[in-house]
Parts: sequence; C-alpha cells; structure tokens
Amino acid sequence: MTASEQAHSAGQGLKAELISAIPSLRAFAVSICGNSDRADDLVQETLVKAWGNLATFSEGTNLTAWLFTILRNIYYSEYRKRRREAPDPDGLIAGRLVAPESQHAHMDFLDFQDAMQKLPLDQREALILVAASGLSYEEAAEICGCAPGTMKSRVNRARNRLSELMSTPPTAERREWAAAERLSEVSSRD
Repeated sequence: MTASEQAHSAGQGLKAELISAIPSLRAFAVSICGNSDRADDLVQETLVKAWGNLATFSEGTNLTAWLFTILRNIYYSEYRKRRREAPDPDGLIAGRLVAPESQHAHMDFLDFQDAMQKLPLDQREALILVAASGLSYEEAAEICGCAPGTMKSRVNRARNRLSELMSTPPTAERREWAAAERLSEVSSRD
C-alpha cells in the first residue's frame, strides 16, 4: 500500500468517526442550548471547524472529546456575544410563538427541559456529558478542563438539584401561564 493510499484510508476512517459522533454532539448541543434548531447549527459549525482543523488533531487521541470541546467552545463564544444583546425585550414575539400543550408526556418533557435549563451551566454540561452522552468522568473532565473529582461533584449536584426541581409540580403554574397567553391572544385580535 502506497503512502497516498494509507492517507486516503486514514481519512476515510476519520470521516466515519466524525459521522458516528454526530448524534452525541447533537444531544449535547440540545442540552446546553435548549433549542434543537440552534443545536443543529452548533453541530454543523463544530463539524466544519473540526474538518478545517484536522491537521491539529492528534491521531490516537479521543476524537469525540475533541469534537465536544470544539462544540463547547463555540457555544461559550456565542453565549458571551449574546449576553450583551437584548432581542425581543417586550416578549411580544416569544408570546406569539407559544402553543398550548395538549399531552401530559409533552408537559412532563417541558418540565424536564425547564428544570435542566435552571441548572447552572457547569452542572448541566456535566450531567449531559456523563449521563446522556455516556462519557466517563475522566473524558467529561477533559472536555470541561477540570479534575475528575470536580466532574463527579458537578454530576452529583446536578442530579440532586434536578430531582428537587422535578419533585415540585409546576404544572398548575404552567396552566395559569398558558391561560393568560390565550387570553392575551384573544384580546389582541379584538
């Protein structure tokens, strides 16, 4: 096998690894940003950035951890930029996008999403990397740039806080909010 054939074969293997990491990247992106459309954009940006910087990737190291780190860095960079923005301060646009929920499972899922978003970002990130993405504490710690013990602590605190948040049923409050939004929609039509 010639050197160019070996390089082509290695490139195909790397491409396959990149493709196989997409579902995990997407799940992680959804969990940290809370929006599936934005998560798709984050994953796409991650893959483009990774593909453009393949020369900096060290063969034999953890490609998935490298991709998670790129995604995380992109998210933090955009988060810092958006923190200074104030889109839709009145909430008028967001108010028109809300649709009342009709199924209990959907309501439970929304409660879970709300609870996840209430967790501090470092805890939410740790929980998703370890519990949802299946990474070891060591791999997750490497991605987040902290010690494995810190990662274990973050996951434990996240699980405990999530349990607390999910044990208090916010469904009555959510129903009142949905009723107020419907009333607002009716009054705005008149």
